[in-house]
Amino acid sequence: MTNNTTEATGRNNLIGNGTTVKGEVEVSGDIRIDGTVIGTLKSNGKVVIGQQGCVDGTIICKNADISGRVKGTIKVDELTSLKSTSRIEVDLCTKQLFIEVGAIFTGKCDMSQKPVEGQKK
Repeated sequence: MTNNTTEATGRNNLIGNGTTVKGEVEVSGDIRIDGTVIGTLKSNGKVVIGQQGCVDGTIICKNADISGRVKGTIKVDELTSLKSTSRIEVDLCTKQLFIEVGAIFTGKCDMSQKPVEGQKK
């Protein structure tokens, strides 16, 4: 497994279409996934999964905006948005949840507002 750590520099981070990352990805800012992440994705900002994006593993972040596919676990401090093209099979822990018509959500959702484990405040 690889460990990629990126410091926030005012720019968004991107894992592009056709790119696969296996291991742990940790960013201080926002990140957009249009490729594939297999493992753990941690962000102190917003995680955006594009329509072609795929995550198989764990996502820990402040906000999530999902248009692609996710399988595993999602832990979000604030808002999780599932767009109409999203296909997720997850255990979701979030404070708020918005689901567009057409989104497919299989799994369970906990909105008890427990602090997200592993998330820096």
